[in-house]
Amino acid sequence: MPIIRVDGPRIPEIERKRELVKRLTDVAIDIYKIEHIVVLIRENTPENVGVNGELIADKHRG
Repeated sequence: MPIIRVDGPRIPEIERKRELVKRLTDVAIDIYKIEHIVVLIRENTPENVGVNGELIADKHRG
């Protein structure tokens, strides 16, 4: 059973999460030709993500 993991910023609206899960699942079913796809969404706050040695929270503060 394939697992799709999405790490990204917070998605506040549950409808957008539903859409993300649906679209990812549809594509995976089309490619794998199986019906059991798991999608895991992990939301990360800007204080917990660094890019090029700098927190995203600090980049957006300036």
